[in-house]
Amino acid sequence: MFYLAWLTDHRAEFQQLVRERLGADIASQVLWSSPRLICVAEDYTRYDLHAVREIRRTIDLVRYSYFGTGLLALEPVAKTTAGAQERSKQRRRRPSTSVGMREDPIAGLRSALDELLQGLGDDVSSVDRKQYRAYRRLRNFACVSHAHQQEVVVTLRLDPKDVDLVGGFTRDVSQIGHHGTGDVEVRLRAEGDLSRAEPLLRMSYEAA
Repeated sequence: MFYLAWLTDHRAEFQQLVRERLGADIASQVLWSSPRLICVAEDYTRYDLHAVREIRRTIDLVRYSYFGTGLLALEPVAKTTAGAQERSKQRRRRPSTSVGMREDPIAGLRSALDELLQGLGDDVSSVDRKQYRAYRRLRNFACVSHAHQQEVVVTLRLDPKDVDLVGGFTRDVSQIGHHGTGDVEVRLRAEGDLSRAEPLLRMSYEAA
């Protein structure tokens, strides 16, 4: 943020540098109305994610990973745009449910699960994929499916042999095709299931 502030305060110097390196035509195309800040790091915490949502700037967080010695992966983690925070605050001020309508219990359960997973440690971050939301430390430890509407399905990075599997609640999916990371699947249908699942969630967090 300091660098971004310095850059916007030294527009003339930057314009001159672009003019010298790339020419006057390119320099004239530089737009200052909405500077974009891109941060690239090995990982982020939930505090980083919260911070960029509160700052009224256009900010991208990108995570990098090495694969061997010749490959580098860049993964988008979060993106905010200037003005989006104000629209978000306006949406939060509106009532979430109408009179006579109750909140979707599965949506509430999903929100409670998110809070629990994010609260397992300061090093927890999350990223949305097409099929699931992944929670990770140095690697994924829980993946929450987007596909289920009547229950919340989570896969955990655990060895099924280390878990007392309970029919209808937990199962071994090591030999079953599924989205997300992990070999143990947990199905949550009520608030009580979340309490039952908490020890497994902590085990998976510690294993990651």
